[in-house]
Amino acid sequence: MPFTTLTSRMVEAQVMPGQTLFSQRGAMLAYRGDVRFTPSITGGQRGVMGMIGRRVAGEATPLMTVEGQGTVMFGHGGHHVQVIDLVGDTLYVESDRLLAFDGSLRQGTMFMGSQGGVMGMVRGQVTGQGLFTTTLEGHGSAAVMAHGGVIELPISPGRPVHVDPQAYVAHRGDVRNKLSTAIGWREMVGRGSGEAFQLELSGTGMVYVQASEEKL
Repeated sequence: MPFTTLTSRMVEAQVMPGQTLFSQRGAMLAYRGDVRFTPSITGGQRGVMGMIGRRVAGEATPLMTVEGQGTVMFGHGGHHVQVIDLVGDTLYVESDRLLAFDGSLRQGTMFMGSQGGVMGMVRGQVTGQGLFTTTLEGHGSAAVMAHGGVIELPISPGRPVHVDPQAYVAHRGDVRNKLSTAIGWREMVGRGSGEAFQLELSGTGMVYVQASEEKL
């Protein structure tokens, strides 16, 4: 796994010959060695169809290809950074939260409406994150960004996790998501507007929750 956590807001990646990393443009803070940075036209996906699918899905956050030999430090906007290691499973995360990730991971996009039907589409509207999400699958690591740090909550059969949609960062594993409505204490004391929403995640896996309702 290439990422080493330097601080809560910075990670360092080991770049080796024959290997590729992808990062958000502007995320490189410093580097040592013979490292090359080039714009990624396909955004980490293979071929023209991957590029088209990414743009149609609205998951077109500009990426850089990182290659060569050396070490690179990444960070962006002072956001907290969480390193997630994948061992053959799939990570679901909005593209603008991806700081950097292994080029060995297979990247794709998924229509969130396919999980939970219409409520899946409503989730995209409520969170402001769109109807699609980025998927990373395989063996490797990804560094994702969040406000105020991240906590990992396990999801197991019969024990779903309910998350404020604005605090949701990512999830992994065999997980279903469903948006439900509920009247909470904010509405009772007049601090909320409209209906309160909760994102229910069930199945087997992990959900990553940030300590803030602020968007990136």
